[in-house]
Amino acid sequence: MNEFPEFLYFPIAPYVNDFMALLLQKFGTFFDQITLVILNMLMVIEKFLLWLPWWSIIIAVLYLGWKSTKSWITAAVMALLLVMVGSFGMWELMMQTLAIVGGAVIVSILMGIPIGIVMASSKKVDAILRPVLDATQTMPSFVYLIPALMFFGLGKVPGLFATLIYAMPPVIRLTSLGISQVSYDVVEAGRAFGSTKMQLLLKVQLPLAMPSIMTGINQTTMMALAMVVIASMIGARGLGEQVLISIGRIDVGRGLEAGLSIVALAIVIDRLLQGIGTGTRS
Repeated sequence: MNEFPEFLYFPIAPYVNDFMALLLQKFGTFFDQITLVILNMLMVIEKFLLWLPWWSIIIAVLYLGWKSTKSWITAAVMALLLVMVGSFGMWELMMQTLAIVGGAVIVSILMGIPIGIVMASSKKVDAILRPVLDATQTMPSFVYLIPALMFFGLGKVPGLFATLIYAMPPVIRLTSLGISQVSYDVVEAGRAFGSTKMQLLLKVQLPLAMPSIMTGINQTTMMALAMVVIASMIGARGLGEQVLISIGRIDVGRGLEAGLSIVALAIVIDRLLQGIGTGTRS
């Protein structure tokens, strides 16, 4: 009496596995081409970051930190955090992590903002996508590693793919929210002056929604950084890999250095994006 009745059993795992196998069989070459394109993009970003002298990046962060926060103290703290990462011997690993996070954020912005615009302009699309986004954000992040591994194999590309799925919802949600909250009177004033739909979007709605969009980009970036350690389980290099190795070796010191480096990178990116977002609001 305490057991769930067998006649109600309906496991979906066999059907999902068959569908994934069919996708790989039919579109395996397509996924290989995508893997090659994304890998080349990541390698270009990573090589560029590693080509830059370490001091030039610190000077750039110092300047951008002051420009975005209007505080030399905050800018100096951000620069010192990067110096700390270098002193741990993890500068190159930080650049590898930054390449994956940067690639995921760029793709999230290019895909997420248009999707958010469509959601804001169509109640039907919003009704369809909202539960999908809810499920995406509720699903345990480890689950995204399975399809990434099946479609793209081991390495940087599946790490970026898993990070992308996990990190994209905030920029979609907040783009839709920002556009939806633009005053109806402002939109009507634009229409009264003869603006087309595209002009209203580009010159009225998007500029007014920019603070919300910047908040979405900030959250997307933080969520991408949160996936760094998990993505290292399928071959993504960088700081997350060091955390994983430290767990395997029970190396507390190395794990602490890698963890502090991830925290430092997160703080620097967060302060810069928040400063830019504040400037957008003003």
